[in-house]
Amino acid sequence: MYGGDEVSAIVIDVGSYSCKAGYAGDDTPKAVFPSVVGSIEQTEDTDDPKPDKEADSASDSKNGAKPMDVDKAKTKRKLYVGQELEFRRDHMEVISPMKDGTVTDWDIVDNIWNHAFRRRLLINPEEHPMLIAEPSTNTAQQREKAAELMFENYKVPALFLAKNAVLTSFASGRATSLVVDSGGGSTVVSAVHDGFVLQKSVATSPVGGEFLTDCMMKSLESKGVVIRPRYSFKKKEISPGDYKIVDLDLPNTTESYRLYRMRAIASDIKESVCRVPDTAFDEVAYANVPTTSYELPDGQTIEVGADRFKVPDILFNPSLSQTIPGIDGFADSTSVRGLQRMVIDSVNKCDIDIRKELFSNILLSGGSSSILQLKERLEKEVLEESPQAARISAILNYKRVVSSQTHARCHNRSVLCVLSERCLLRLSKERQWYTKTLTPFQFEMYTIVFPVIHTVV
Repeated sequence: MYGGDEVSAIVIDVGSYSCKAGYAGDDTPKAVFPSVVGSIEQTEDTDDPKPDKEADSASDSKNGAKPMDVDKAKTKRKLYVGQELEFRRDHMEVISPMKDGTVTDWDIVDNIWNHAFRRRLLINPEEHPMLIAEPSTNTAQQREKAAELMFENYKVPALFLAKNAVLTSFASGRATSLVVDSGGGSTVVSAVHDGFVLQKSVATSPVGGEFLTDCMMKSLESKGVVIRPRYSFKKKEISPGDYKIVDLDLPNTTESYRLYRMRAIASDIKESVCRVPDTAFDEVAYANVPTTSYELPDGQTIEVGADRFKVPDILFNPSLSQTIPGIDGFADSTSVRGLQRMVIDSVNKCDIDIRKELFSNILLSGGSSSILQLKERLEKEVLEESPQAARISAILNYKRVVSSQTHARCHNRSVLCVLSERCLLRLSKERQWYTKTLTPFQFEMYTIVFPVIHTVV
């Protein structure tokens, strides 16, 4: 039974790279695990008699109707979440519920939530109010689906949906700011004013941490570097202290799982050696830069030179990725802007009275914001293109950076949990009928009365 303020609220954030979940009031999330899952197609056991379906199919065949595809009815998908994904399994595909920061597969998200509640936090969701972090680009249909799953499947007593940009702004103690969130799947720039996201200012780009990781991996492969996933080999001792790498024959390993494990290694290389150059990257100028060593899991040591500057500079110059062999160009390259251009465009779409305050309160969040020198480079680039009277100040909250995962923001989400209860902005289970009984017009009116599911200006 829900006990109001006496029961801790649960904060959960399913991002493109990882899922974070924990208790409101804690400084760090209790559970952090990948937001991708493993999937194996399995055949259901058909030993149980099903006379009704057999009779129906028999009657359909007599009437000349085409019987239902029995094979499809027998096949189901088994999902592996969290640490289960670290173990290689035959025919296991790795799939993500997110695309460009938006949920595309709610069945996977439902399994991720269930894993977080039942196996990581070890709680009964019926006894805890929930706060869900959502991207600034989320639609009303996405919010409605999230609320429906929480109320219908988990019977939560109260729910609050909050924008990532608002949470980041509150985490730094600001009600008005320009949030640059460079996550795994995309980069989003949003203006926050008085605790609300100005939807007209939201700018998005498909360039995120995962894209930079792919660029690093393809660039190394073009130079002859072989990245072996840890599961694909074993070390055999041929003499004391001397080991030999023996490749394992695993023909049933899927391509998606192999790439997933390779990307994990390439991501660690990117986080370890990369830094943003002070000026725009130039092949000739950076041809003779000192190299940095990195030891791969199989023991070989590689030297990373110009790539450690070239890859992070793609955030500011996306067209640079087209010079890397094996990287496909964007579908619409004209709409993909650099980070500094996104910041300028986002501020220019806001009211002129708040532009000065936005320029002086640029907040960097997301895993890609932890790349060295990104803050200084962004300030320099924006200063060159902004009005002369503007004072540019970018702030990187190291507690918020996720190369690692977001910790400080989770604590501030708990503040919203308490405020939502006391200000009556939460959506309680007594009103869960709205998802099926309200017309679109009534739904919009409902969000005005209960703005928990409509926090966009």
